[in-house]
Amino acid sequence: MKRSHGLNSLKGIDAFCTVGHQRQRGENFGRMFNIAPLNTPPSALKSLGVQGGPLDGGTNANRSDSVGVGDVFFGQFIDHDITLDVSTSLSATAANLNSFQNARTPSLDLDSVYGMGPEAQPYLYVQDGDFANIKLLTGADTPNATNLQKEDLARAINGRAVIGDPRNDENRIISQIHLAMIRFHNRVVDELSTKYHGAELFEEAKKLTTWHYQWVVIHDFLVKMCGAAVVKDILGNGRQCYQAEPGDAFIPVEFSVAAYRFGHSMIPQKIQIQKNESSLELFGTLLGRGFSPLTDERAVVDWLELVDSDAGRRVQMAEKLDTKMATDLLKLPFIQPSDEQSLATRNLLRGQTYLLPSGENVAWEMGRPDAEIDTVMSSAMAKAGNDIDLSTGIPLWFYVLTEAETIGKEVQANQFEPGEGLGPVGARIVAETLIGLIELDERSFMAVNRNWEPSDDLGVSTLAEMLTF
Repeated sequence: MKRSHGLNSLKGIDAFCTVGHQRQRGENFGRMFNIAPLNTPPSALKSLGVQGGPLDGGTNANRSDSVGVGDVFFGQFIDHDITLDVSTSLSATAANLNSFQNARTPSLDLDSVYGMGPEAQPYLYVQDGDFANIKLLTGADTPNATNLQKEDLARAINGRAVIGDPRNDENRIISQIHLAMIRFHNRVVDELSTKYHGAELFEEAKKLTTWHYQWVVIHDFLVKMCGAAVVKDILGNGRQCYQAEPGDAFIPVEFSVAAYRFGHSMIPQKIQIQKNESSLELFGTLLGRGFSPLTDERAVVDWLELVDSDAGRRVQMAEKLDTKMATDLLKLPFIQPSDEQSLATRNLLRGQTYLLPSGENVAWEMGRPDAEIDTVMSSAMAKAGNDIDLSTGIPLWFYVLTEAETIGKEVQANQFEPGEGLGPVGARIVAETLIGLIELDERSFMAVNRNWEPSDDLGVSTLAEMLTF
């Protein structure tokens, strides 16, 4: 079975489900909140997530007004940059934490692109000429490269991508994002090549590429997904919930198993990736089948069609962030019928496996108003219907989606836009985690120079500018 985004469990975090577990310094995963776990009848979770059930949005589009499709897939790219899980089991077999290592660093440092560097993984890098061990390989470096190869990742003879994280080849859009990030690094190398040389050139280009990426995550991606108000509050008043210490960053399970899976609601059934061309099926042969070379020019992504820019394009928008999902996601075609095929059900079951608390208990812990919590809970129960028993509480992932639909993202203080981004609980978990991971990385611009901004160097401050630089 092919591994795909959102399907893999987080190998090694099962031991955190042990009641009373106290995270030790250096462990890769932990909790934001010390709250009793929610237990919901598994049959109720399966009924909630089944195709044709309450979460099935069908095939009709209900598009966002503010978030492009490219932003959602960039969220997937970020996920692959901070965690690498290799298990596909939904079981709760405890793992030995001492033997488990997150294959990605819990930092937004682009190790998914750079791998372990040119000395440890030289096959990711150009090996000849002035930029040997400095520039990253793309398909354009293939001898006698065809026009299609020039628009693709570098690939081995079996067609598999030669990249730092193989998951970034699991669908065409994520592979094109990875290619764009490689091109961004290589262009930065060109910009710096008159000032630096050799290993110093590589290190400076990597630093500048990473700093711009981190800036875009905070000031573009998080503002779009979480709202400007919560981002400003965290930057101005500090983190309230994610309390990791310097040198000891970890991934909260409330983030990885629940809140950061919000993007599943925003993926459209069909996506148009080129100007004036037809939309493509999410899991069609051109767009959704990964781990293979580019074979059709219609699958080359024009980022100005998917991400907001000053080019004046009509951007392909994501679905609204709500309790509905594209029907194909509730019966994944590449999962065997004997396994759980609904992505929604997998999310719900996994949340219970890892003993996540209810959404309302997290909201109360955050100090959200009772009236707001009651509104979200009532809406969630109404959407589930009388036949699905949520009387013990609202699963955190479902609460986050319902909150986004009923309350919405806070674009300015006390000004909310329902369906346009994460609500107060979801936004706080996601924004604090990603900003915290950047702050806790001693090499990040937030740690090295908090006065730095893109205008000091390349001037690349948005996702569109970075992907097309």
